[in-house]
Amino acid sequence: MKTFIRTLFAAPVCAALLVSACLARDVTDSMGTVTVPDAPKRVVVLTNEGTEALLALGVVPVGAANSWNGDPWWAHITDAMAGAEPVGKESAVNLEMVAALEPDLILANKQRHEEIHPQLTAIAPTVMSQELRGNWKINFRLYAEALGLEEKAREAIADYDAAVDSLRGELGENLQEQVSVIRFVPGQIRIYQLDSFSGVLLKDIGFNRPANQNVEDFAIRTGKESIPDMDGDRIFFFTYDTGDGKGTALEEDVLSDPLWNSLSAVQAGNVHQVSDAIWNTAGGILAARLMLKDIADIYGVE
Repeated sequence: MKTFIRTLFAAPVCAALLVSACLARDVTDSMGTVTVPDAPKRVVVLTNEGTEALLALGVVPVGAANSWNGDPWWAHITDAMAGAEPVGKESAVNLEMVAALEPDLILANKQRHEEIHPQLTAIAPTVMSQELRGNWKINFRLYAEALGLEEKAREAIADYDAAVDSLRGELGENLQEQVSVIRFVPGQIRIYQLDSFSGVLLKDIGFNRPANQNVEDFAIRTGKESIPDMDGDRIFFFTYDTGDGKGTALEEDVLSDPLWNSLSAVQAGNVHQVSDAIWNTAGGILAARLMLKDIADIYGVE
């Protein structure tokens, strides 16, 4: 422990004589103002969506929070993360591992890491995004600013927006459907609303939502008694399982329930199981692009 504490408070951002040259820019984040290196070389990122932001900007972190259900990374980023070290889940960061990587910049999130902010800043300059909700672009722009890659971020967002515009045009009258988004997690069903990862993307495309989902909020947390409230012209559902099978068991219980089978979307054959990682948990630009592809495939458009 003494060795760790010495490392924690001694891990250099730059050699003492080079601090003024290395710490060259100020970034305003959720905690205030942070002076960051002009061109950080060793970045640790502590959220799944932040990891996707770095990869989209051409930066492979030296360390990153484990993907929630990855081993240690989501399948869609595993190849790109070659050489990166896992440092624990977003909600259980291993500070000793972070310090051992000697980062010159840490990207974190206030919602997840406010309590360990002092320890993180003792290791390296730490830029903290505010929330983890639907609009990934907000955090993406902040991380890009911290990295000095604002122009790359603008290009990446412009490419994404162009893909959304193209898909919107291809979907045409399909956008008149009211689409419902349901998630099964251990002990709970969530009916997702507009301020969620999938909700923001579906709104960007132009889909309608059932009245109870067409609300600027995150989700309705409920149980089987609310199955009638899950209906729409089309239902997308995904399941988060922690490894004990409880999420999957809940999914199977609901999908076999007579109430579920009475829903109009079920009877019409308009129910689609999609990836929890892509539609919700990964939460970043790479998942957003893959979600666009899923929608195009489901509707049979280019």
